[in-house]
Amino acid sequence: MTTIAYVANEFPSSLEPYVIDEITELRRRGAQVICCSGKRVSPNDLSLAERAFWKETRFFQPLSDDELVRAVRRLASDRHNLWQLLRPLMWKRGASPIRRIRALGHTVMGAALAEQLAPLNVEHIHAHHGYFASWMALAAARLLGIGFSFTLHGSDLLQRADLLSAKLRACQFCVTVSDFNRQYILRNYPSTPAEKIIVQRLGVDRVLSWPTPASAAEADHRRFCLLSVGRLHRVKDYRFLVQACAALRDQGLDFICWIVGEGPERTALENQIVALGLQGRVYLIGQVPRTDLPGYYRYADLVVMTSKSEGIPVVLMEAMAHEKLVLAPAITGIPELVEHQRTGFLYQPGSLPDFVSAVSWIQGHKASLAGIQRAAAASIAASYNRQRNLRAFAEQLLARIPQSDGDHAHPVLQQVRLSV
Repeated sequence: MTTIAYVANEFPSSLEPYVIDEITELRRRGAQVICCSGKRVSPNDLSLAERAFWKETRFFQPLSDDELVRAVRRLASDRHNLWQLLRPLMWKRGASPIRRIRALGHTVMGAALAEQLAPLNVEHIHAHHGYFASWMALAAARLLGIGFSFTLHGSDLLQRADLLSAKLRACQFCVTVSDFNRQYILRNYPSTPAEKIIVQRLGVDRVLSWPTPASAAEADHRRFCLLSVGRLHRVKDYRFLVQACAALRDQGLDFICWIVGEGPERTALENQIVALGLQGRVYLIGQVPRTDLPGYYRYADLVVMTSKSEGIPVVLMEAMAHEKLVLAPAITGIPELVEHQRTGFLYQPGSLPDFVSAVSWIQGHKASLAGIQRAAAASIAASYNRQRNLRAFAEQLLARIPQSDGDHAHPVLQQVRLSV
């Protein structure tokens, strides 16, 4: 039986259901998976299924005094690997002292991870996202003499690529969610072998049953509804969306806008809505259970996204699977998912006039766009089927983990393997 440690920054998370999906699929194929989280997560807002994973997850922030001492001792006792781990931290150009200190802390967390995994005969460590948990995974794998891999989405590659060059050198392989990301990695990190970078898309379930649609009379008398789903974070750029709503109102469009999600930008957005006089038009719905999202998709006329950085957003997949019109910026991997005027609509990134013009045009032509809605659902079924893509992920990962060859007790062999 293959034993894998699966690490994420925060796990379990209702915002990242695909992590649980991947762990479940690996277990279905007979792998033993040890769940690990960089940060400690509160179980209060988790579903019953997520709480079951929470109970078995190993958390590494904060570390107890005993865990910290043992982690530092492990690092200090292995000077060769300690130097290999510290060298990228010291030579990283342009990194602030605070960032270097944080990376050192993440190295210690990686040593703590190695301490916990050492007696469990773990053969491989996989980290989801390229944030600090991937450095933990790298450090632990090096200290244990095993391989590691990680998945890159969007911001972890394009905006917060901390120590990514070192991670790409050390990993056995890297999974990413779009062709755009793969080409970006190979272009910006040219020493990375192309065969290391695997494109493996996420997916959503096919919508098998659809609630009874609103009657024609109801649709004619209600306001045009915009829907956006995502965390209230700067990278999602909801301030842009609220500003666009003010422009749409000034043009005389009768609409409402629902923003579903929670996050640190809430107060700023609430103030902006009041300042622009958009009460009664723009609503911050807050966090909604995933089981309730189909009701919001059903009511919406147009699902919009205004992010500055994305991989290939699951939200757009869900909306398209529900035969909803979507409007998103033409950035990163989004054009691989949304084909302009065939399966949805794209706008010029950061262009308020282009976004507002697109919404106004879609509102005026909505009755004639049913073909685009059907084509969107068909494209999701063809390329973004959750179960099919999960099977492909598990097959790829398990096929690339070297079979145990009995060398776990031989540090020299381990060092040779990691240095290749």
